[in-house]
Amino acid sequence: MLAYTIASALQSRVFDAVIVSTDSDETASMARHYGAEVPFLRPAAFATDTSPDIEWVEFTVRELAQRGRQWDAFSLLRPTSPFRTADTIRRAWQVFASQAGVDSLRAVELCAQHPGKMWVIEGDRMRPLLEQPEPRTQPWHSTPYQALPRVYVQNASLEIAWTRVVLEKGTIAGDVLVPFITEGYEGFDINDPHDWMIAERLLADGAVTLPPVPQQPFNATVTTTVATSR
Repeated sequence: MLAYTIASALQSRVFDAVIVSTDSDETASMARHYGAEVPFLRPAAFATDTSPDIEWVEFTVRELAQRGRQWDAFSLLRPTSPFRTADTIRRAWQVFASQAGVDSLRAVELCAQHPGKMWVIEGDRMRPLLEQPEPRTQPWHSTPYQALPRVYVQNASLEIAWTRVVLEKGTIAGDVLVPFITEGYEGFDINDPHDWMIAERLLADGAVTLPPVPQQPFNATVTTTVATSR
């Protein structure tokens, strides 16, 4: 999945540099094999299961700046979205670049499980997660999905933000966000064996395709060379 993400990033021709953040030497070698840069490893303190993105993003931005490498904007492309394509990235960049006064862009899709039908359990009682409509109207939890307000959920395919947002606001998103509504399965996120099974079926049925990867598959037992950065 890392190879597909790097391939899409390079093929989009949107970026001046494609950089992988990792605390693993093996992952760093793999990333370089597929054409990305890994100028330094991420500190272990910023690589735990509960580490917020802002920690490693701010570390990366500041560390690169100290090395004389600064950019106005950055994008996060998480490798759990292998069906994100170069075209996906180009479309998102066009949307972001066309907006005035925004801090960031985030990929979203129409939610499958509507929060209007979600509950919070308190002891032996429960209440709706969201504030419901006026008492004399039909409550959302008893309303057909098609009649509910359209609600979107973020997916992991991509985020774009101005670098100043990280340095000035201490967040990767800022306060003013523009939505990028993903199409088809380009926002599909693989996080567990069930997702993996669905992804394999989508590929087998021809419903999706993977970005072309020009390099031979990575072999951890073979010493790899650092690819020249673009």
